[in-house]
Amino acid sequence: MTMLEAEKINCYYGNVQALWDVSLKVEQGEIVALLGANGAGKTTLLNAITGLVKPASGHIFFMGQSIDGISPQNVMEKGIAYLPEGGRLFPDMSIRENLELGAYPMNMWKSRNASIDRMFEMFPKLKERQKQMASTLSGGEKQMLAMARGLMSNPKMCLFDELSYGLAPIMVIEVFKIVKMLKEQGITVLLVEQNVKQSMEIADRAYVLENGRMALEGHCCDLLDNDYVKKAYLGL
Repeated sequence: MTMLEAEKINCYYGNVQALWDVSLKVEQGEIVALLGANGAGKTTLLNAITGLVKPASGHIFFMGQSIDGISPQNVMEKGIAYLPEGGRLFPDMSIRENLELGAYPMNMWKSRNASIDRMFEMFPKLKERQKQMASTLSGGEKQMLAMARGLMSNPKMCLFDELSYGLAPIMVIEVFKIVKMLKEQGITVLLVEQNVKQSMEIADRAYVLENGRMALEGHCCDLLDNDYVKKAYLGL
């Protein structure tokens, strides 16, 4: 089953075009990596999917239903969790309070305590510090909290933007392990990353976005052997 499909998306910021006829598919249960340099349009595509940016043209479908033009709140309620770059936590609120805010849909708010317990099982370091202010956490801990907060809405699909940005190598390994764990739990993932090698090691398929246009797509095992990908993104 196709979980997410974007068809010929064109986006502008004022008079500047950011995406040109970009199309993408994510099948249920997949991890799909969206790769590209800074300014390639990766975040713009995620923002278009989640309703934060309105495409000038094109269509977006989630589980076979059009989500064109609906609000970010409604996108989330349909089952898409979006973790933007940097996580955007509430720094002066505790870990537990940040998690509670992730249970925004009414049906999830009623079961928020059980959901928090589930997040503490997945992220045990957060349980130890649940009363601690988010601003006092390390970079890796903040990223884990941001992931846990997104999962509080019990999503069918997660969109992650630059999970590994600014993290120490050991924490990069940890967050990628969590992404693999989500797939094992049946959650579909669209992963925007500049860490190309590690992304393609855990992903099923990948798209390469360059200057607002799709340049390549395919199974990761094939793209890892692609001469252009090796030269442009892997430094080989």
